[in-house]
Amino acid sequence: MNSMLANRFVILFAQRLLLVAAFAVAWWYAAGRVPSFVLPGPEKVFIALNTLWHSATFAHDLGATMGRVFSGFALAALIGTPLGLALGSSRTLAQFFEPILAVFNTVSSAIWAIFAIIWFGISDATTVFVVFMTSMPLILTNVWQGAQTVERQYIDLARSFRMSRGQILLKIYLPTILPYFFSGARLAFGFGWRVSLVAETLGASDGIGYRLRQAADLVQSDQVFAWTILLVTLMLLLEAGVLKPLERRLFRWKTSNQ
Repeated sequence: MNSMLANRFVILFAQRLLLVAAFAVAWWYAAGRVPSFVLPGPEKVFIALNTLWHSATFAHDLGATMGRVFSGFALAALIGTPLGLALGSSRTLAQFFEPILAVFNTVSSAIWAIFAIIWFGISDATTVFVVFMTSMPLILTNVWQGAQTVERQYIDLARSFRMSRGQILLKIYLPTILPYFFSGARLAFGFGWRVSLVAETLGASDGIGYRLRQAADLVQSDQVFAWTILLVTLMLLLEAGVLKPLERRLFRWKTSNQ
């Protein structure tokens, strides 16, 4: 069994390596046929990447962006989860608030960014607000859908044992909505990273989005590509090193019961 898993890992790693190599060759070939300000070559981008890594502001900009993303995401989870549970467990509340949720899901992140700049100006609150307004409806909707899958017989049984509404939410609804919450949270976190860059390009004086705007204004395409590679690498590390292991640990009981 262990040898089969090892073989699968080696094959998957080889496939990923081949994909990266093919992408690098295509990038190098295309960069040699257009001006460097349009598409800088891999060598130039990696030089810019090294320069960024050793710059005095790199750690500050990365920390500023991550702090805003995590703050907005945490607020979205703290507010969206109980609201989703409330809507999923009460048909009356769901019918009343459904149009409002539709509005939240319709308004784009760029519009929220404009409102945030008007209300908060050039500050951390601008990015945090945009991340929150983008992430919260995703988490709320997923938790709401998960709460609706709770079987009625379990609720009736809990009431027959005179469990309070809080106990029913905690002991019956919460275990059911966890997979839905995690799915919505991963999606919301990914969207949060993207919209934070939009917000920072419009309403921040530091952070990755601000540096991307600076590089674009100065037509420093290699800097733009370098920041992009850093962002993609960071997201892949978070996905493979934190989110997937956490998901496997949380839902290990499901696989063991199958």
